[in-house]
Amino acid sequence: MNDNLRSAVQKVLPSVRADLEALIRIPSVSADPAAAEDVRRCAELTAQLFRAGAAQEVEILDDVPGGRPVVLASCPAPPGRPTVLLYAHYDVQPAGDPAMWSSGPFEPRESGGRLYGRGSADDKAGIATHLAALRAHGGCPPVGVVVMVEGEEEIGSPTLGAFLDRYRERLAADVIVLADSENIEAGVPSFTTTLRGMANCVVEVRTLAESVHSGTYGGAAPDALTALCRLLATLHDEDGHVAVDGLVTGRPPQAGYPAERFRAEAGVLDGVRLLGSGGIADRVWAGPAATVLAIDAPSVSEAANALTASARAKVSLRIAPGDDAIRARAALARHLRDHAPWGAHVEVTEAETSQPYAVDTRGPAIDAARRAYARAFGGDVVDLGGGGAIPFVAEFAAAYPKAAILITSPGGDPASRAHSTDESLYLADFERACIAEALLLSELANGVRHAD
Repeated sequence: MNDNLRSAVQKVLPSVRADLEALIRIPSVSADPAAAEDVRRCAELTAQLFRAGAAQEVEILDDVPGGRPVVLASCPAPPGRPTVLLYAHYDVQPAGDPAMWSSGPFEPRESGGRLYGRGSADDKAGIATHLAALRAHGGCPPVGVVVMVEGEEEIGSPTLGAFLDRYRERLAADVIVLADSENIEAGVPSFTTTLRGMANCVVEVRTLAESVHSGTYGGAAPDALTALCRLLATLHDEDGHVAVDGLVTGRPPQAGYPAERFRAEAGVLDGVRLLGSGGIADRVWAGPAATVLAIDAPSVSEAANALTASARAKVSLRIAPGDDAIRARAALARHLRDHAPWGAHVEVTEAETSQPYAVDTRGPAIDAARRAYARAFGGDVVDLGGGGAIPFVAEFAAAYPKAAILITSPGGDPASRAHSTDESLYLADFERACIAEALLLSELANGVRHAD
């Protein structure tokens, strides 16, 4: 059976690869209001592809106020067999300056065993992986399957909760496979088992009624930008540890993460010290991080010889599994208010949050997944953490608390450069991911029963 499925996946891969390239060509940037037509066009193409030998029922749902179109494809479960929800998203990050890419960001190009293009790894490869697995089973998998492909993940899935509430029964599943992560390195199958959350605030500092001459008043009157810089500096101690009181530190998965490799992947310049202490996994998977995302102040090119009356910044916390995003955001806001220098007036606006999450790695469904991915890749699965937030994971877990959750890579790895220029997909691992998912559907049919 395994060899037959492997052959079946390899037979459909050329058509799936062509479908993936067609998806990449659509600039479905959910953050850009001007791209709304392309976002819908990508949803329509996704639905069309699942109608082509992958699913028995396919429709586009767009009746949640403010939401982007969601593609729902399904195959009914044979009696007594479990149902699997397969998730991916068709929206992508903005490409940025096309001149910074080696080729057009929305023109797929293969080079060195990788497929380049915006969305190639994040996450149109997830759509293609689901297509391959279902087509390999001839559109009649041995378990029930519901495919959900959304179009707003890159802006935080703001209407996903409302969508899950409205279609809770139709999306109900025993196992949820979220194909939107990456392998720890090329050729190594990896499940993401922990995710940090996020808590953001915008802080504004005011010191003067209005900007005034820096020569006439400088030396006694404090400017807001200097006060803001001093305030932001209190977010870390001298060694780079986050200095906001009350944040949680968790325990990371056991996968190793050498500091030299981290420096190379992050592009840390020679001589620049890393923040904090302990292992890299402890710092980026299981500990908090504080980042100044942006500052509003006079630009260098437009600077005048004046003391700035007000300045503001957006500050982001990444919070560890086991912490609570709302409580952490309140702690950040309190820290910013309490550390105002020189009596500066500080106003804090609490902004976006997303909850951290830790996957339960026990149970027959996870065991089945480990077998399937190990057979497809020829090596054991590695559990790793995710430093970034994937807000929809906690929402799925809250909506379906009895479901086993699996966070997989459709072929992405650290070299994929997701969200950056020259994003790419490692094609060898993409093929293995397609085989693994097809095998997983068979493994679940044999070893997991539908939960009544």
